[in-house]
Amino acid sequence: VRHSLQYFYTASSGIPGFPEFVSLGMLDGVEMVYYDSNIRKVIPKQDWMAETEGPEYWESETQKFIGSEQIFKVNIETAKSRFNQTGGVHIAQRMFGCEWDNETAEVKGYDQHGYDGEDFIVFDLKTETWIAPTPQAFITKLKWDNNRALITQAEQYLNQICPEWLKKYVDYGRSSLLRT
Repeated sequence: VRHSLQYFYTASSGIPGFPEFVSLGMLDGVEMVYYDSNIRKVIPKQDWMAETEGPEYWESETQKFIGSEQIFKVNIETAKSRFNQTGGVHIAQRMFGCEWDNETAEVKGYDQHGYDGEDFIVFDLKTETWIAPTPQAFITKLKWDNNRALITQAEQYLNQICPEWLKKYVDYGRSSLLRT
């Protein structure tokens, strides 16, 4: 059986009444955590998540998402500048995570960023380089390709940390389901 752990980050500008940053964590396509810039805290969306992790986990996760929110506010402004945009509605997105096949033990990780509905930059785990499908992302590609610490961090997250958490969450969810 193939399992997946995915995170979706969405930053927006120019949408009144909508949070400037929203993040979802999903296990096998089911929402398990939620954060947005209005509530500014991570909310467990599954009972098994709330039951298995203590307050220090939730505080740590909240701090991570607050950091991501700040980064994404800068990212959207950078993208607007690169695309020569000032006002209007704009969306920056990131989708990252991993898949794990519990029969073959195969693991696949991915990390991709989008802007206004188009691919902006994608991490190629095999070559450990960033792919820039648009000229506006080329500066980012050069910067990120030359940042060995960032590449090592991405590679470790996608190949080791993400699959470890994925297996842990699948186990949490399974034991919760067996109790009911």
